[in-house]
Amino acid sequence: MQSANMPRHNPSFANRGFTLVELMITVAILGILAAVAIPQYKDYVTRGRIPDATSGLAGKQVQMEQFYQDNRTYVGAPACSSDTTTSKYYTFSCVTGSATATAYTLQAVGRSSMAGFTYTVTQAGAKATTAVPTGWTTSTTCWVAKKDGSC
Repeated sequence: MQSANMPRHNPSFANRGFTLVELMITVAILGILAAVAIPQYKDYVTRGRIPDATSGLAGKQVQMEQFYQDNRTYVGAPACSSDTTTSKYYTFSCVTGSATATAYTLQAVGRSSMAGFTYTVTQAGAKATTAVPTGWTTSTTCWVAKKDGSC
């Protein structure tokens, strides 16, 4: 028997769940985290795709030098033929008219999600980033790997 002075136990009150304020605070925190994390993740993914261009150019550069050793000219080198090589994110080719007997400029032009990036290398090994998307910084002395123009 229950005494008249004792409060009654209400089972539905004990299992009431979250309040609307608690849910809104949680949603706000998740929104703030997403606003910071998503752009950082996109930059991380972009930076992870840059080595595709740089390693491809380095490989093409080796091909050009091997061809030169055999033929004493860069003209007609397979890396500068009319056929371009592509990867998932870049198209590799010679800059039009750059292959001469003693000089060349190879380029990797971004495509798909890497559109806007253009990396180059010359016979002298001079590396440059000639085009980048908005918010990135170009460089005439290296292959840019970060938004601030650092290599």
